[in-house]
Amino acid sequence: MPARRVKVRVCTESAGCVIAELTDELSPRTFEELVKSLPIESVGYRWGDELYFSTPARVGEENPREVVDKGAVAYWPPGRALCLFWGPTPASRGPGEIRPASPVNLLGKVLGNVEVLSRVRSGERVRVELARSA
Repeated sequence: MPARRVKVRVCTESAGCVIAELTDELSPRTFEELVKSLPIESVGYRWGDELYFSTPARVGEENPREVVDKGAVAYWPPGRALCLFWGPTPASRGPGEIRPASPVNLLGKVLGNVEVLSRVRSGERVRVELARSA
């Protein structure tokens, strides 16, 4: 069965919107729960070069990863949070390593320039919704 994919728009006041593609390939239960909870409105927080915000989804660890790639979109089970990564975090152990606070369930990646999220300030509103097909 082919992987399911959806595109979502993640919007903030200071960075505008980025498009991310989510897939059920690596974390199918997490994908299902997150997509069911859309649209999501939350308050975003920065942790190094990571933006994270709480979601209504409740899922445990599913193929968890301790290190992720630039542009990764993941779910952090302890905080029930969606996380977008573009660079080192306070937990990173060297230049170029992107390490979440604890293991995350990978969901997809940001398409385009994820570094615009550097403009986001902690406490800013974040909205995640399905992106319309072009």
